[in-house]
Amino acid sequence: MATMTADLGGMRTRTTKSRAETVAERNRDLLELQRRARRGPTPEIFFTKHLDNSRIMKADDPERKREMRMFSAVMSVLFALVMVYVWQHFSAVELGYQVETQRTQVAQLQETNRQLRLNEAQLTEPARIDKIAKQLGLDAPQPGQVIRTDGSIDLPAGGPVMASVGGVSQGLN
Repeated sequence: MATMTADLGGMRTRTTKSRAETVAERNRDLLELQRRARRGPTPEIFFTKHLDNSRIMKADDPERKREMRMFSAVMSVLFALVMVYVWQHFSAVELGYQVETQRTQVAQLQETNRQLRLNEAQLTEPARIDKIAKQLGLDAPQPGQVIRTDGSIDLPAGGPVMASVGGVSQGLN
């Protein structure tokens, strides 16, 4: 609330104005300022109209409800289709990365396999094995010294035969 003091012959009195009065007074002052500042013969007139819409209620429209349900259903289906498309797209991209990674891994494994085969070929070369055997003081095997893993003995043709192990019989009781 605004207060106003008036000086009446040395005695001051206070009057209190309501908010509506102060707003009306301020509007009048602004209107006077606008009139003074305005150029031209046309006065400006402002009308105020107070509306009270608190008692208005929206009526149900069944057709509008049906349209909104249909629109919501269509948008939901569209959204689901877009999400499926996005999921498929990202899955395809991810699988592409996995394929590329596996191709790189296969190429590395093939190169490693090639290196290992070359290394095996170098290590199993007969000339290299003979050279290392002579450095260690090993000679060629004598006849009958070589025993194969299948149990047969490597014998020279027409040479002496040493004792051989045959099947052991279990005749001793």
